[in-house]
Amino acid sequence: MTVISVPMDFNAEDLYVDLRSIVGQALFLKCEGFNFAGSIKLKAASEMVAAAERNGVLKPGCVLVESSSGNLGVALSIIAASKGYGFLCVTDARCNLSARRFMEAMGGRVHIVAEPTAEGGLLGARIAHVAALCAADERYVWLNQYANADNWRAHYRTTAPAIARRFPQLDVLFVGAGTTGTLMGCARYFREWHRRVRVVAVDSVGSVTFGGEPGRRMIPGLGTSVRPALLDESYVDDLVRVEEADTVRACHRLARRGFLFGGSTGTVVSGAVEWLSRHDGHEVTAVAIAPDLGERYLDTIYQTNWLQALYGEGVLATEELAADVGSA
Repeated sequence: MTVISVPMDFNAEDLYVDLRSIVGQALFLKCEGFNFAGSIKLKAASEMVAAAERNGVLKPGCVLVESSSGNLGVALSIIAASKGYGFLCVTDARCNLSARRFMEAMGGRVHIVAEPTAEGGLLGARIAHVAALCAADERYVWLNQYANADNWRAHYRTTAPAIARRFPQLDVLFVGAGTTGTLMGCARYFREWHRRVRVVAVDSVGSVTFGGEPGRRMIPGLGTSVRPALLDESYVDDLVRVEEADTVRACHRLARRGFLFGGSTGTVVSGAVEWLSRHDGHEVTAVAIAPDLGERYLDTIYQTNWLQALYGEGVLATEELAADVGSA
């Protein structure tokens, strides 16, 4: 029996889904959504808050403020409620309504930025808004998930060792790239490990993280319009870019087998399957990290009208999904 007194103390660290029968490749999916925040972001949020408290930056009476597309904001709203801090999330319209309502239920506030900046897009506008808030009121504390080394340290200390324990013969690890905290923490850990592990980053088409052309991205989570300060490409062995329509198809493919995952997970799975199919991955031990679950996406990637308006009526062609499942 597990008994906790604060929500940060619970996380299902060792749950994996064997996707072989669904995607036709030898791929294990590490599920990070079974905690009170519903995503892997609870790890980074906990590490960054604890470090800020140790350093004397975060004190009673402070208000945490952060730019987030949803999941980190949810995690910070839980921690703030548990510890008695105020919380303000700066986001944009792509943030799922359920995530915004969750943060407000925790006593947090949400500011929605509507106009992108010329260079940094909506993310640049969000960061500028956070900076203005901090300049105007000394109570605000910005942890800055995009540049805070405690973001990647959280995964260096928890996520990567957990994978190493369960898969001592790991050959390839697929990690989605958002702030690149998970990617950098895992890549740094496995670079120091006793055997070679190939780390493959999975990014969204339209993201500039790895120098791609900026483009429309409607699914929150992975990808950025400003290159993350945490990223060190020397730790990344390969890169796969995924179209959002393929993210949607991957999510629905999993859902038709009873697994409801979020958009970030759909992107990672789609990228992993593509890479494995190109590299004859049947003889390798491969793990992909699933950052989130799918409940917060029921009004978007699992909603027919939303999908058809953005990606066209053929995005979920029945025969294509049937072929996907039949090929497993």
